[in-house]
Amino acid sequence: MADNTSAATSKTEDKAVRAVAKYVHMAPRKLRLCATAIYGKPAIAAVNLLKYTNKRAAGTMLKVLESAIANAVNNSHLDADKLVVYRAYVDEGPTGKGWLPRSRGRASQLHKRTSHITVVVKEKESVR
Repeated sequence: MADNTSAATSKTEDKAVRAVAKYVHMAPRKLRLCATAIYGKPAIAAVNLLKYTNKRAAGTMLKVLESAIANAVNNSHLDADKLVVYRAYVDEGPTGKGWLPRSRGRASQLHKRTSHITVVVKEKESVR
């Protein structure tokens, strides 16, 4: 029984902290480029990568990543230098629809896409 309790405590020590941004007015396809770029990287390296990425989506992803780091440091008392981007994914939010006038009295539908961004950071296990 002692082995089961020690395994349970080791699982609770691995804290994953997340930050979520919902209803972001940007297409998920564009945000996923930045999400895949930072996945698995150390948090500090991911911040630097997003700061110098020439994409509009990088600014939004940077805000969410910095929020996740701040949540980990302030709420869960984790060390910012040891944090790793454990997960970064973008889900599709509701799509706003409108109409765009076209030639000869026709109209075509517009899709204004929104996204839900989730970034999860976790403290890296020390290698012995």
